[in-house]
Amino acid sequence: MSDHDLATSTAPAWLGGVRDSLPLLSGYIPVAVSFGLVATQAGFSSLETLAISALIYAGASQFVFVGMVAGGAPLWLAVAMTLLINLRHVVYAPNLAPWLPPSRWWPWLMHGLTDQVFALAHARLPQLAERQRVGWFCGAALLAWLSWIAGSLLGAIAGEWLMAQWPLLGEVMPFALPALFLVLVVPRFTSPRWALALCVCIAAALAFTLGGLANVGIPLAAALGGLCFFTLRAPRLPGAHR
Repeated sequence: MSDHDLATSTAPAWLGGVRDSLPLLSGYIPVAVSFGLVATQAGFSSLETLAISALIYAGASQFVFVGMVAGGAPLWLAVAMTLLINLRHVVYAPNLAPWLPPSRWWPWLMHGLTDQVFALAHARLPQLAERQRVGWFCGAALLAWLSWIAGSLLGAIAGEWLMAQWPLLGEVMPFALPALFLVLVVPRFTSPRWALALCVCIAAALAFTLGGLANVGIPLAAALGGLCFFTLRAPRLPGAHR
């Protein structure tokens, strides 16, 4: 047994979750600060920014939501896009289900299920005793959630000061959302099936935008990409991931 495993087995379960999720903060806090800055630049107050991060807590979807609302898109479309992007959680939850012992806390804890927490939990939960899993997930998810909220609030409150000190941030921050999407999208091109779906989605989005249907084109392009993914079967390359 490694020193890490020994320490985790003797510490409270929630503390083990906190310890395992600490590396996530290096990615959470900078992006959360970026969201706080972008949200305040878009006209949202610090309290509204805090509420979005605490209640929606959806990473890229928050950037989309803020951008669409600030751009004058209908509220129903902004909400629909947020839900559409978060449909990936329909896949996450069943993959964790075999490792989740019965508990009344799971419906509440699932609010903390993000991409990074899912990846961490998928690797760690099978290694833990059943009695430790609820506590571990609680510690890991809570630390990630609080760090996201704190980063968003920092960006919202200190946004004007940061912009005054470093005006270049005003030019850099608009690229936060595209960069975040590229991080999520590029690794998927290792799978032929994902690559086909993404190419269809991108091509459809460009076509709708050039045709003057930018707002409605976003969900339609996403729907076409999803339809492609679930109906087409591309030959898998050796070592490629589904």
